[in-house]
Amino acid sequence: MSSRSVLYDVPGPRARRRNVLLTGLFLVALAALVWWVAQSLADKNQLEWVKWRPFFTDSRAWSTYLLPGLENTLIAASLAMVIALPLGALFGIARLSEHWWVRGTAGTVVEFFRAIPVLILMLFANAAYSEFTDISPDSRPLYAVVTGLVLYNASVLAEIVRAGILSLPSGQTDAAKAIGMRKSQVMRHVLLPQSVTAMLPAIVSQLVVIVKDTALGGALLGFSELLASVRPMSANYGANTIASFTVVAVVFVVLNFALTSFASWLEGRLRRGKRSTGAVVGADAVDQLATPGERVSHDDLGGAGGTSSK
Repeated sequence: MSSRSVLYDVPGPRARRRNVLLTGLFLVALAALVWWVAQSLADKNQLEWVKWRPFFTDSRAWSTYLLPGLENTLIAASLAMVIALPLGALFGIARLSEHWWVRGTAGTVVEFFRAIPVLILMLFANAAYSEFTDISPDSRPLYAVVTGLVLYNASVLAEIVRAGILSLPSGQTDAAKAIGMRKSQVMRHVLLPQSVTAMLPAIVSQLVVIVKDTALGGALLGFSELLASVRPMSANYGANTIASFTVVAVVFVVLNFALTSFASWLEGRLRRGKRSTGAVVGADAVDQLATPGERVSHDDLGGAGGTSSK
């Protein structure tokens, strides 16, 4: 291959020296920033072991605050995902309908809820549940958080589904119609299965957003999610706010990393499945399928030591 890249020229001696210099300056600036942050925290006594010790030595910090908050976060996020995914797929497919009234109605709903911030949707949902339902005040924040997440994220997922289906070549639809498949069969058996792999990264990104947006309910609705556990935990363990926020941030990182890792594994599995050539027919099966007057030799199938007879 040529020593030149298709995107840019290989840097010469002067450019390499400049790149090394800029890299060194960036590392020095980054180290200075880290030192300044650490020194500022140390000056405010936020790095003292007494503030971090409860997370390593006191199980009550987890059993009383962190794990119940994590449980509520997972419950709200899971409910929102389970409802928003099929609802978003339904509206995304409806936006591709050939009937104008279906397409227009779905488009209006999607654009309306996609334009409203999810926090406002949670607040309106909480007020509606308080005014028109008998849901207890203890359960109302969970309902409001899930409702707001579903309305907003279903509209976003609808656009993801629509874009994923439209990204497929039109020949896929034409070929399916040519063999007599109905519109619903084309969508269910041809378009959706092929577009899932293309949509998966965007869908997972939106699922990560759902997990993080549960914190909005804790901020304004009193929902006892993971981030909301920082305030009572910090008050109980001597104003260790920085330590509490750091631990909660690490939990969120681990949770979202696990979600994206699973999605990457699933995407790779789907892609490998699409590259499969299907079931392999063995020599014995082919021999049985042959007409009574013919027998296929193993040599013709790539085997060894076979003979053919007629």
